[in-house]
Amino acid sequence: MKLAVYCGSREGNDPVFADATRALGRYLAAEGVDVVFGGGHVGLMGILADAVLAGGGRVYGVIPEALRDRELAHSQLTELHVVADMHQRKARMAELADGFLALPGGIGTLEELFEAWTWGQLGFHRKPCGVYDVNGFYEPLFAMARTMQRYGFLAQEYLDMVIRVRTPEAVVRQFRQYTPPREKWR
Repeated sequence: MKLAVYCGSREGNDPVFADATRALGRYLAAEGVDVVFGGGHVGLMGILADAVLAGGGRVYGVIPEALRDRELAHSQLTELHVVADMHQRKARMAELADGFLALPGGIGTLEELFEAWTWGQLGFHRKPCGVYDVNGFYEPLFAMARTMQRYGFLAQEYLDMVIRVRTPEAVVRQFRQYTPPREKWR
């Protein structure tokens, strides 16, 4: 399995995020789960890649030329795909991955999560999409999603399609056991 992981280009201001990312990376490597990510060596992205690689796992980076040229590319990856822009980055990551997982991060992480989630809702893919909810980081997002559902803007089945996990073991178990929702748009 190849898992696209979206996460911060910063570490955050609480060491719990870096520690949880490191633990996830080690566990993914031990379980033979490959990682597809944004290709950077900074923040949680770098921590994740380093942990997977240190555990003997494979890591595939996808980075736009402009970011590579600013010396942000991780230099020790299994493969580094250099693309023209962020749109191509997301498309390439989706093509390479069997599922999508968001760790804590900023607005870029949210944008990537929302796009993968939306694509799943529309039936453009049938891959699992979830969040690694470290320290309740994603609770406000799910509170907002429940509000959307309550007011009729989000069907319960699409709220339920996002896997919410808090341990590395749950990430691997739930992504491996994922059953896509029924096809609605075909």
